[in-house]
Amino acid sequence: MLIEHIAFNVPEPAAAATWYVSHLGLRVVRSQMVSPFAQFLVDESDRSVIEFYNNPGDPVPDLRAVHPLRHHIAFATDDIAVTWALLIAAGAQAVDEIVTTPLGDRLVFLRDPWGLPLQLVQRAKPLLA
Repeated sequence: MLIEHIAFNVPEPAAAATWYVSHLGLRVVRSQMVSPFAQFLVDESDRSVIEFYNNPGDPVPDLRAVHPLRHHIAFATDDIAVTWALLIAAGAQAVDEIVTTPLGDRLVFLRDPWGLPLQLVQRAKPLLA
């Protein structure tokens, strides 16, 4: 089995898609302009897909109330400090400071402009080879 996509019920799917395209380098592969306004985005590997949608059948969760340790979208970066600063300048909110794990990985949590928890990861050794 393959994971096809991960989905998040968010208040403004089209705006979120635009932000992720502009600031995280994702690409929209499918866009639905009627309810639930689903936006499917793929990363540069063309394998990892995120869906943003707004389905009135279930209220959008209070994303800001969710601790990033519960769930988050993690993005790999070669320069965590620069990426973190660029995302903050683009409207993301800092959650904590960059930390280094015992394995030498550098990690930091933040939130996108809608409150969805994100993590930036700069691995000392790639997670997958």
